[in-house]
Amino acid sequence: MSEPIIQIQHLSKTFGGGAEPVHALEDICLDIRQGEIFGIIGLSGAGKSTLVRCMNLLERPTSGAVLVDGKDMTALSEKELRLQRRKITMIFQSFNLLMQRTCLKNVCFPMEIAGVPRAEQRARELLELVDLGEKAGAYPAQLSGGQKQRVAIARALATDPKVLLCDEATSALDPTTTASILGLLKDLNAKLGVTVVVITHQMSVIEEICSRVAILDGGVVAEMGEVQEIFSNPSTDAARRLVYPGGVSISQYPASTRAIRVSFNGGTAYQPLIASVAIDCGVKLNILGADTRNVGGKALGTMLLGLPEDSNEAAKALSYIRSQPYITVEEVEYRG
Repeated sequence: MSEPIIQIQHLSKTFGGGAEPVHALEDICLDIRQGEIFGIIGLSGAGKSTLVRCMNLLERPTSGAVLVDGKDMTALSEKELRLQRRKITMIFQSFNLLMQRTCLKNVCFPMEIAGVPRAEQRARELLELVDLGEKAGAYPAQLSGGQKQRVAIARALATDPKVLLCDEATSALDPTTTASILGLLKDLNAKLGVTVVVITHQMSVIEEICSRVAILDGGVVAEMGEVQEIFSNPSTDAARRLVYPGGVSISQYPASTRAIRVSFNGGTAYQPLIASVAIDCGVKLNILGADTRNVGGKALGTMLLGLPEDSNEAAKALSYIRSQPYITVEEVEYRG
């Protein structure tokens, strides 16, 4: 297991004072490992953007510490902080490109500020890296949203950072372009070894790109762990709202409907459970609701199945399903 590149220790952030301060973050503790793609997700107002801005001290925490590559960001002088920020760069939803500069000059900009020699040569290499070498002389107004974000990524890489912070970086993009940007981030992570921190409200982004995830709710970390583990067995209400936003409920069915809630915990996504029950047990089950997904060929999610009225058939089906690997079962009953 690699060492942490970011360590957040008991971080809190409060806005305002007086009788009604806003506690945006409270006692946040988490480690982000060198070379991983780490996700931070939550609903609007959960504190995601405040947390990411505290990582590079664009927002100064009210209390607690932020260590990046072993250095406490909160203890640095302004000059030291400017130098340390080169290791932890950021891309945004709105791209933040300089409209009066070409793509090449946008990528050159942070290197010019840092006094890096041969900035233009390096900028061309970075544009090639993000598959935009032919757009070096174009202006941002001439680019699509996905191309603008690629330029922003190239610019963020100009100072050879160890960490790339992505604050809702795909939220303004269509699904196809989002997929291409996520693919680019995965490639850069693999090629350069740069740690990627993804801040998003989209669970699809987390399942596509991240290895671990922290779920924020009301300014606190509600749950944190491996993505597959969180998806297969969310243990908090905040996680369940994000993983299964539609929910799987029996309340819409007649009173005394007998059903089971089946949770898929990472078995193969191609295992035909319902068909297997019908073939092996001769029992037909009614699918009342489902919220499942295929993550890396693994089945994750829940399904609500109505049991037959015949108690022997119900018991036979229940025993069979409980014997299957990577599946947990609980009986549910709506009484009205």
